[in-house]
Amino acid sequence: MQEYYHELKITPSSYLELFADFLADTLPVGFEERDGSFIIRSEEELETISWGVEQFKEALEQALQKPIDVEMELTKEKNSDWVKNYQESITPVEIAPFYIHPTWDAPKEGMLNIELDPALAFGTGHHPTTAACLEAIALEVKPEMEVADIGCGSGILGIAAAKMGAVVDACDTDPVSVANTLENAQMNKVTFREVWEGSAPMTQKKYDVVIANIVADVLVFIASDLKRLLKENGTLVLSGILDKYEDKVLKAYSDCSVKERIQRDEWVTLIIAKKENK
Repeated sequence: MQEYYHELKITPSSYLELFADFLADTLPVGFEERDGSFIIRSEEELETISWGVEQFKEALEQALQKPIDVEMELTKEKNSDWVKNYQESITPVEIAPFYIHPTWDAPKEGMLNIELDPALAFGTGHHPTTAACLEAIALEVKPEMEVADIGCGSGILGIAAAKMGAVVDACDTDPVSVANTLENAQMNKVTFREVWEGSAPMTQKKYDVVIANIVADVLVFIASDLKRLLKENGTLVLSGILDKYEDKVLKAYSDCSVKERIQRDEWVTLIIAKKENK
């Protein structure tokens, strides 16, 4: 262990979820979210990350046509017990019947426990879209159902479905996500039937429930593929949708009916099914 580590504190004035997604997609290390700020710690220099955040801020301002202030504070700290302090700052997430907790915390009796470390920086239940998808899984998934998790990330949603007794397949276009999904499934003592690198077009199977927690534009782009994966009475769980893009997604799935709409902050999750032919 080196004597010192570097700490970068990033505090955006707005659009915290978008900055969280950007950091999750680009950082080689985990980060802590606290009181509206993101804290990154590493023994490596962090100037490059601060430049990347500045570029992302400028691109976001251009796309949204709104000014965004971002305060960044870079410091050099003694390398003592920051890992312990970080661990103590992480709280488990309870979304009945699921209890998501880091490896250093105890499981909760009477719940379906999912063990995941926030250091993975994505898919730990804290993000509104992940939490809403867990709600949807609790509503829709039953034992022995066949479930597909498209864009699996950390594997948390597939693990939740498996703990409900479902047979689960999962995929992601990111090979790191595929590896994380397999590792986390093993850690949680569940087995996926199939996990592949890629997306929905790469399977011909049919499912009772298809979960896609991605982003609105991708949900629109692969709409026909996602609908093709559904069994006759199957259900789609679509998430990662900013409320301002909801109409765009609904238009792409106009041949489906909305069974349930879950909104957390500005994020919308839709539970939909194909309309019955009359």
